[in-house]
Amino acid sequence: MSPRTEPGSSAAADRDPAPADRGPVPRPGAGRVRRVLLPAAALAVVLTATAVGLGSSDESPQAAGSTRAAAPAADAPFERIAGGDLARGVAGLQAHLRAQPEDSRGWATLGAAYVEQARTDGDPTRYPQAEKALARSLELRPRDNDAARAGRAALAAARHDFRGALREADAALKINPYGERALASRIDALVELGRYEDASKAAEEADLRRPGIPVFTRYAYVRELRGDIAGAREALGRALESASTPGDTAYTATALGQLEWSQGKHDRALEHFAAALRADPRYLPALEGRARAQAARGDTAAARRGLEDVVERLPLPGQLVALGELYESQGRKDDARAQYELIGVWTELAKANGVDTDLDTALALADHGDRAQALRAALAEWDQRETVHTADALAWALHVNGRSKEALSYLETSAPDGCRNALFLYHRGMIERAAGRDDAAVRSLTAALDVNPGFSPTGSRAARAALKELEA
Repeated sequence: MSPRTEPGSSAAADRDPAPADRGPVPRPGAGRVRRVLLPAAALAVVLTATAVGLGSSDESPQAAGSTRAAAPAADAPFERIAGGDLARGVAGLQAHLRAQPEDSRGWATLGAAYVEQARTDGDPTRYPQAEKALARSLELRPRDNDAARAGRAALAAARHDFRGALREADAALKINPYGERALASRIDALVELGRYEDASKAAEEADLRRPGIPVFTRYAYVRELRGDIAGAREALGRALESASTPGDTAYTATALGQLEWSQGKHDRALEHFAAALRADPRYLPALEGRARAQAARGDTAAARRGLEDVVERLPLPGQLVALGELYESQGRKDDARAQYELIGVWTELAKANGVDTDLDTALALADHGDRAQALRAALAEWDQRETVHTADALAWALHVNGRSKEALSYLETSAPDGCRNALFLYHRGMIERAAGRDDAAVRSLTAALDVNPGFSPTGSRAARAALKELEA
């Protein structure tokens, strides 16, 4: 499923601070429409623990030499590996490939499994392993190898190389037009490149060719980005009805919970997260979603415990910011700062493993770090892809650097009419206020709080304070 916008943002200055890092900013294009305070060293240990426990980064899968795990069949589909115990599945594949090193499909499956491990464990060191496994598969079978091509599409998307992901997905679909992973990666790439009409058509086509949970959830995300919340809810309902395993149920119920949370339906969201956790009590996205919903309902003690558990296991920028802002809202500024400082550690590790982190960096640093660096990162990302998410990041980075009037030109891309994203609307309102457009700011900030009054512990509070001043 395409990543959602990370909820949460702290308030920037009410009015423009001193301008910084002025330089030419491109205009929006015409074709557009998204408990444990770990020290830095400890974070690196957390992020690399999986690599130590499950395998070396060597091309040969010799990591699990003493692991007794059932080796999957030579043609085991990736879905069978990811649907169960992923670590056990990877160990089994490694054992299988030691015995049959010429199995091209086995290498492709291992590569895809490494990508999934990186996603679920927050461990970017898995990406070079995935790259080597997929390259080995293509070396053994350079033609008609749709499994390896689909794996490379997923790897490129995970590294935020969305043009590469689209290219590899198209190559895989030329070989096998019904490949589920390639169809899903193609939708992801089009969304993240800002080609929303094409993404919508690709989702409809994938629904005809290979209906199922991966397609349903992406179809829902495309609809959500276009403001069609009812359509997104209907698509996710189809996905939940088709769920046949605990993993599928946890995944789809969590997606429904995230959707309802984003629309301010916090009680309903908690019901979906509870369903997900009944299916899989340790499913991190559901634990995170539940904590965010609890925070929005004012149960900050439960929310803090939940987010601390999530961050202890998955210290990624969005989760670190969420916990930091919760601490900040409780007056625990030192604890909050410790979370924000860890974002840089993750960023460096991710970059070292081929991940483009500019969007993550821009969003985090604009509120909690070097604002000039945030702007440079946002400009770099906008230069690569013009999406609702990059427009929002660039507009907000311009604002916190004292350039709110320049930021105005990006607002119709980041928060157009019909926008149902509270964070985008909050950013829009604060930018309009700083630029002297008070009436527009009142409308945008009111809309943000109407959509989701608990979108961020700090942002929601700042929105209310700004509205109070504007209305006075």
